[in-house]
Amino acid sequence: MFRWLLALFIIVPALEIWGLIAAGRWIGGWQTVVLIIVIAVLGAYFSKREATRVWNQASRQLSRGEMPAGTILDGLCVLVGGIMLLFPGFFTDIIGLFFLLPFTRPLAKRGILYVLRKQIAKGGIRVFRRW
Repeated sequence: MFRWLLALFIIVPALEIWGLIAAGRWIGGWQTVVLIIVIAVLGAYFSKREATRVWNQASRQLSRGEMPAGTILDGLCVLVGGIMLLFPGFFTDIIGLFFLLPFTRPLAKRGILYVLRKQIAKGGIRVFRRW
């Protein structure tokens, strides 16, 4: 686990710096800065909008006595997407938008469920029930 985190902390910033330099060469330095700022503003708007939507949906489900399992996964995706959009760079922004936008979020949810089920089956995550 530590090796994966170490690799992420080295590879992701290097990839982002490379992407910013490449974009700066391709479209210009100031245009790249403006594009990063525009993506950050749009990301903040989408994060707030989707977080409010997910929160309201979870509240409605809880008030009806339903378990908001899918909505909790939506909230997790919105949280991950919002965090990814905080980092400057194009690659983390693409990943953040993938988790954040409503039409790509079902794919992200499927991926999260796949990883969770795999970890539970391996014993990496333990689930306790109280009766």
